[in-house]
Amino acid sequence: MGQGRSYEGIRVTEVRDIDESVAGPLAGIRVVDLTSMISGPVATMMLADQGADVIKVESLAGDLVRGAGPNRSGITSTFISSNRSKRSLALNLKTVEGAEILRDLLATADVMVQNFRPGTIERMGFGEAAVRALREDIIYVSISGFGEDGPFAHQRVYDPVIQALSGLAAIQADGETGRPKMIRTIIPDKTTAVTAAQAITAALFARERTRKGQHVKLAMLDTMVAYLWPEGMAGMTLVGREVKAQRAQLAPDLIFATTDGYITAGAVSNVEWEGLCKALDRQEWLDDERFATVNDRAVNATLRLAMTGEVLATNSSEYWLARLDAQGVPCAPVLSREDVLTHPQIEANGLLSEYEHPIAGRIRQPRPAARFDQTPSAIRRHAPALGEHNAELLEELGYNQQRRQQLIDSGVIEKG
Repeated sequence: MGQGRSYEGIRVTEVRDIDESVAGPLAGIRVVDLTSMISGPVATMMLADQGADVIKVESLAGDLVRGAGPNRSGITSTFISSNRSKRSLALNLKTVEGAEILRDLLATADVMVQNFRPGTIERMGFGEAAVRALREDIIYVSISGFGEDGPFAHQRVYDPVIQALSGLAAIQADGETGRPKMIRTIIPDKTTAVTAAQAITAALFARERTRKGQHVKLAMLDTMVAYLWPEGMAGMTLVGREVKAQRAQLAPDLIFATTDGYITAGAVSNVEWEGLCKALDRQEWLDDERFATVNDRAVNATLRLAMTGEVLATNSSEYWLARLDAQGVPCAPVLSREDVLTHPQIEANGLLSEYEHPIAGRIRQPRPAARFDQTPSAIRRHAPALGEHNAELLEELGYNQQRRQQLIDSGVIEKG
């Protein structure tokens, strides 16, 4: 990492040279990444940022995400943001030689991650038993949409399908019409990625103690139901006393219009409620029996939020945020995506980095969220071109230049 500087009005941390030499917490761990799209690649990218040697094994056509979305010189922002810090090996796994290369690679790996539909990896010859014969203590990870069995197990899956099936779309239903609504970001994919990364590190930790590998199975559906339960599905917890429609679901959201924009503010505890009433100059609300306790304020949330919104609509965002903060009320402006880049808190956190990508040119990325004071996580490599590391990886596996050229000539690999 280099010095902080301003770039087109945005203060960022300049990455002058991506430093691969700094040991992260997962230094020495090799991950063979057979995943595509988002959930698997983001999980393995987190491991790569933390120092693991993640080798993204792709077909000669490459991960579909390489060609999806905004791009520059043929590499997309989505691919960059899901596959940085990795090496790429492009193989034709339908050939005997391609499969043999993957077997050689797996024999050196600590972790293998795949997210094919159930049954596919076995048909390819790389089911758990076959891989464990190559490396007995490997952590074998299978990410699926719905799990291995059941009526949906055979189906293709994308994020909206999980939003629908997990209850997330229903929880987001319009308060007036009851029409289910999708979240406009791929929450199931990214939540599955975070869950998978945590599960992989837990399995590696267990292996350190037991010297045994294991099979970690993770379904996007399972991840989302578990994710929603502590709040969105909490009404289903007490057997025999289920709450069929969450009150919060029918209440207005915590977005309030001001005279010049939008803010959010929330008061849960009694102290926060008192602060809100003072900030809004509505101390009489403190004596209103409808808002006397935390539960009373939850029961009457629609009325309470409507009353709050009426007051906030009378002045500017800056005015109200200053008053709310002075009274200890949790609050913030509602920022556009562009505003996020320039916000002082983002700057103070040193969150954004910029560096030159050899294909995409100048790019911006957030640093890894978790900061380690002894073994730092970092953006260790640019997101690789398809097969960019073929030569060096095959050389590491003992394939000499002549053999590599034979593999290129026979269509097993590309030149890279």
